[in-house]
Amino acid sequence: MHLTGPGRARRAARAAIALLLTAASAALTAHSAQAATSATHEVAYHGYHLRVPADWPVIDLATEPGTCVRFDVHAVYLGHPAAQEHCPTHVVGRTEALLIEPLDGTGTATVDRDTVVAAKGTATYTPRRTTAAETGQIRLAVPSAGVIATATYGTGKPSAERILRTGRLDGQARAGAGRLPEATASAATLDVAAQPGTYAGKGFDACAAPSTSTMNAWGASPYRAVGVYIGGNSRACAQPNLTSSWVSTVTANGWHLIPTYVGSQAPCSSFGHRVSTDPATARSQGTAEADDAVAQAQTIGLPAGSVLYDDMEGYDNTNSSCSTGVLNYLSAWTDELHARGYLSGVYSSAGSGMRDLAAQYTTGAYSMPDHIWFAWWNNAADTNSGTYVPAADWPDHQRIHQYFGGTNETWGGVTVNIDGDYLDVSDGGSVPPPPPAKYWVDTFATAPVYGSPTSTTQTGTLNAGTNYVYCKVWGRQIGDATTYNHWWLKTDPDTGPANQYVSAYYLSRWGNDEAKDNNGTVIPDC
Repeated sequence: MHLTGPGRARRAARAAIALLLTAASAALTAHSAQAATSATHEVAYHGYHLRVPADWPVIDLATEPGTCVRFDVHAVYLGHPAAQEHCPTHVVGRTEALLIEPLDGTGTATVDRDTVVAAKGTATYTPRRTTAAETGQIRLAVPSAGVIATATYGTGKPSAERILRTGRLDGQARAGAGRLPEATASAATLDVAAQPGTYAGKGFDACAAPSTSTMNAWGASPYRAVGVYIGGNSRACAQPNLTSSWVSTVTANGWHLIPTYVGSQAPCSSFGHRVSTDPATARSQGTAEADDAVAQAQTIGLPAGSVLYDDMEGYDNTNSSCSTGVLNYLSAWTDELHARGYLSGVYSSAGSGMRDLAAQYTTGAYSMPDHIWFAWWNNAADTNSGTYVPAADWPDHQRIHQYFGGTNETWGGVTVNIDGDYLDVSDGGSVPPPPPAKYWVDTFATAPVYGSPTSTTQTGTLNAGTNYVYCKVWGRQIGDATTYNHWWLKTDPDTGPANQYVSAYYLSRWGNDEAKDNNGTVIPDC
């Protein structure tokens, strides 16, 4: 049947439109494929190929020696970082970046506990999680090409993984000789003392640990302490020199080390890795990152008794939830370091982190660090903290003052960009206090907790079930703040800050005369 009139015209028009749409779709598909290809480019090194975003610069470290390998900017670095990188001081934070090195055991080009190893004859990346801490990087060893790739990330771990999944080998790939080089502490580090030890005087910190030759040249300087960034998901600079042999050499030459861990930053900051505002999550982050800090310290030969400083960059401490998150994180950081035999230190700006810690110094709500390191660039080489931290807080050789920053200095003919520090520290407290004993009790109902046994302002909640407490204090009646008639127990609640108090009324084994744990042991007085 042949159609005539408007119906035929409409069908013809629809057919024409369909043809146009089909052509447009094909063109769009071709354009999308071309765009996807043009949005990336391929990088090859020692027969190992990866595709990376097209706008990432590719830097050959063999032809551009001294380049600072920075993980806070998008870039691809090929080869080993130089022994003396030209880095700006105190760079913090990570984003997506890539470093590909020969897997030859030079510097830190070694396989550690977190390294993924591609199967023989492949460049295949298979995700795995080896630590509770968020490290901010993925390390992939490709033995068949004799290379190791470090892919860093801020909020974009999937982006880093996508890059590693594009890996392939070509005919130029050659396996390295022998077994994979592993990161281990050398026997020489058995003689390294707890750091920073006892010292009063000037020090400096730089983004990348200087080479031993630079440290020797800087023997002509007034400095005898150096800050080193041992790890953390916000550590921005590569550390080719920071090995156990370097630690052994420079400490034997009279240098004191300030071991610094650049972990998760304040919840209200703009960094990619941030502390949670949820108290329990913040504490778990602090615990996991303290464990990772200990692992990193042990790898480079820093013994128990050393002070490990968490680098908590400045933040808006008028934001109460932000401050609370930081305090919970740092409290757990301190507790876990003590449990592992290390002392706790905190670096932060005088006006935010230090001010928040000082406000809690005597409250018992949070565990306090053993040492503080405050940034206050007033050019005064002393440990006076002004109005930020009372002089009575951390008074016993427990302070470092970062008093200037971002300055080039030349000693022994070698220039380094540094922040300047003044230390008054002592190893007199090199054995951390033992963690408090825990007594397990059953609570029959969800219970409110308070900052003290006399307070009527609820600070959090302890869930029903089996919980631990530390000790007991005689306190007020539940509904009457003026009558003291039973025990209150110090605990870490499920919500709210640590070291709070819950009424023994909520214990399944409750009594006015005594408070016992589930084994019938009388809980000691605080």
